[in-house]
Amino acid sequence: MMNLSNVEFMLLQLIAELDQASGYDINKLIDQRGYRQWANIGTTSVYAGLKKLNEKKLVESEPVGEKSGKGPIPTRFAITESGKAALRNEILTSLSTSREREQRFDLGLAALPFIEENEAVEALRKRLDVLDEAAQTITRTFESQGGARLPIHARSLFRHPLNLIESERAFVLELIHELSEERK
Repeated sequence: MMNLSNVEFMLLQLIAELDQASGYDINKLIDQRGYRQWANIGTTSVYAGLKKLNEKKLVESEPVGEKSGKGPIPTRFAITESGKAALRNEILTSLSTSREREQRFDLGLAALPFIEENEAVEALRKRLDVLDEAAQTITRTFESQGGARLPIHARSLFRHPLNLIESERAFVLELIHELSEERK
């Protein structure tokens, strides 16, 4: 299994969506969708990520046109079969195991069109298990530390993640329901 950075994960999604894309095309789409705000992705990261994906043979590059001005020769990128497999794996992993409010999960949501609804539902059910396990661990630790007898600042450090997990569970259950309805 190949480890991909968030930038590489996002780039594979966008290249798969566009079939072929240049760094310029990708940066334009990133701006249009607001990825820079929630995924912390800079322009330089895009080009470094494309280079890494090319080195990993997850995309293939092809120069298009001739050099004009000061910039490099324009290059278009297309996803390879191994890139499609890596993308699919990253989507399923990110949907099933990422903790609450994590960029990786958001990237998995953005890539839902690249997997089947039943695969998404299965991955999201695994996510519910991960969230339940995390909540149980936090609750056990809270109780072992004194529970309700703890000062408010200490209690809040346990209550905050538990509330986030509860909200995340509600979101995931609603998403599973919507995906299941679309299959009918």
